[in-house]
Amino acid sequence: MIVINAKITADQATVAALAEAIGKMERASLEEPGCSEYCFSVEVSNPGVFRITERWNSVEDLKAHFATPHMAEFQAAMAANPSQGTEIHCYEAEEIPFPAM
Repeated sequence: MIVINAKITADQATVAALAEAIGKMERASLEEPGCSEYCFSVEVSNPGVFRITERWNSVEDLKAHFATPHMAEFQAAMAANPSQGTEIHCYEAEEIPFPAM
């Protein structure tokens, strides 16, 4: 499994301007083969930071995602509403059972 954790820092106006593009990106990505999670969220304590959490079955599925029209559309929206900073972390992971508490 491939896990992506991204953090995008922007002002609240930029986050609001991207809301429609974010919704389209989430919906279209979740329809892609190999995508089991694709979620944008805004930090409660810092509404100028939004995060993207993704889970993919394989690197090949992720590479195919980068070549989709909705990715190009989202990147254009990001270019039109630049962020102050972006951090992206990609991990290859194996899911383990959550320990009982």
